[in-house]
Amino acid sequence: MRLLLVEDEEKLAQLVKRALVAERFSVDVALDGQRGLDLATSYDYDVIILDLLLPGLDGTEILRRIRRRNPRVAVLILTARDAVVDKVVHFEAGADDYLTKPFAMAELIVRVKALLRRGVSRQESVLRVADLELDRLSQQVRRGGKRIDLTMKEYGLLEYLMANADRVLSRNMIIDHVWDQAFTGATNIVDVYVRHLRDKISDPDQKIIRTVRGVGYLIASEESA
Repeated sequence: MRLLLVEDEEKLAQLVKRALVAERFSVDVALDGQRGLDLATSYDYDVIILDLLLPGLDGTEILRRIRRRNPRVAVLILTARDAVVDKVVHFEAGADDYLTKPFAMAELIVRVKALLRRGVSRQESVLRVADLELDRLSQQVRRGGKRIDLTMKEYGLLEYLMANADRVLSRNMIIDHVWDQAFTGATNIVDVYVRHLRDKISDPDQKIIRTVRGVGYLIASEESA
C-alpha cells in the first residue's frame, strides 16, 4: 500500500512517515502544497494524508483538485483547525476522515487502516491466482493453504502483480507503485525482488510469475498459467 503525506512541519512529517513505514506502508512526503498536488495527481495512492495550512497551495484547494481528478482515493485531513464548520466544509469537499492536531500516532494509524479496509471492500478483498491467495485485509499470503511470510516490498510487489493478472508490468511501473519517492536506485532492484518472491512462492509445476524479456513481468491467471 502506498500513501502520500502532505505536511509542511518536517519533523512531524518524518515522525508520521516512520510510524507508517513500521506498519508496512510505502510513504511519500510533500512539504508544500504544490508538491503535494503534483504527487497526488501523478501517482496512484491508496490514502492521502493532507494538512490544510500549507505553503504554496492550501490543503482545501488541493482536496478540491484531487476530487475533480480522482473521486476514489481516500483523503484524511490532518490539521490543527478543529472548528465544526471546518470539518463540515472539508467533508463536503470530499474528505473521507478528519483528525485534529495534536493527535496520538496510534489513532492516526487506526484511521488509515480503516480507510484502507473501506477501499478494499469496494474491490476484491482476496486475490487468487491458481492456488495462490492474497488477503488484502489481513495482508496474509497462502499457496496451497500454506502461509507464506513476505517482507513489505515482497508483499507490495505480489499484490500489484496479482491485482493486474495477465497484464505486463514494466519495471518503472512497479517502482512507481511499490517504492516511494525516496528511492533513487536502479530499476534492476525489481529483478532482485522478483527472484526473492519466486523463491518463496515457487511451484516446479506452475511458474506463476513470468518474465517478458525487454518489458517487465507478468503474473499469469489460472486460465493462462
